[in-house]
Amino acid sequence: MHEGLSQEAEKLYLAMLQGAKSEPGAAHEELERLGLVRNHDVRPPRSALAAIASSHEAAAARARETAEVLAAAYAEHGAKEVDFVEVLKDAGEVISAFEEMQSQAKTEIRALDPGSYLSPQPEASPAQPPALARGVGYRVVYESALLQTELGFASVQESIAVGEQARTFPGVPLKLVIADSDRALIAVPTVTGGNVVALLIHPSVLLSALIELFEAFWRMAVSITPGGQEDTQEEPTTATRRLMALLSAGLTDESIARELGVSERTVHRRVSRLQQLLGAQTRFQLGVQASRRGWL
Repeated sequence: MHEGLSQEAEKLYLAMLQGAKSEPGAAHEELERLGLVRNHDVRPPRSALAAIASSHEAAAARARETAEVLAAAYAEHGAKEVDFVEVLKDAGEVISAFEEMQSQAKTEIRALDPGSYLSPQPEASPAQPPALARGVGYRVVYESALLQTELGFASVQESIAVGEQARTFPGVPLKLVIADSDRALIAVPTVTGGNVVALLIHPSVLLSALIELFEAFWRMAVSITPGGQEDTQEEPTTATRRLMALLSAGLTDESIARELGVSERTVHRRVSRLQQLLGAQTRFQLGVQASRRGWL
């Protein structure tokens, strides 16, 4: 679980919706803290979902600010004088470092991709397929605006097809690549503009902070599924908004089916589709993602 509710607490909440009694413990305390249970009574999750979604947006804003401050500070104040940071100013040198990181990676490549500063589209790396073939995992968070262009969407889908795990989030703050936990490469425009400075970060507190930055965006981002963009362009429909409102009110599938005049099987199928569309593994995560997107 990574959307503000532990698996144990979520199971307890769903059980209490079906009439089960809650025993004192960590899961019950967590539900009370989030406002999902009060005096042993189950509460509708709408307000809790909104609060969690808001906290994620605030965390994203803080992460962006931190990334911008770090990048600007190192670009402007001579990062070349720090032994764990190398400044790369030549485009060929940057590309070479990027390819080398992938060819030497042993376990995983993690990346934030807002699009190239020199080109508006993401570009597939020729080093990716060989790395994937030898078992290196790829996790990439793309700027959501990239998926709104035909070339950007096609490039991301091509990477997914060869084994990359991809997610999307609005406002990705910088171009970042992390190889295992050994090196990171960030590229940002210079403070004066017009050029791009790339920083190669070796093991340090800064590298640890960049890893945490990536993981924060990965937790908040929405999964991209093969061919899934077409579905999101039509959402949320009126029917989806009504279904999400009923789910957030804490109704069971039986009650929702009765309210909508459909079968429980249809309700389950619609919920499963929305979970896949928004990259949510559970219904609680679905509610958080829907709230964050303004569907509630």
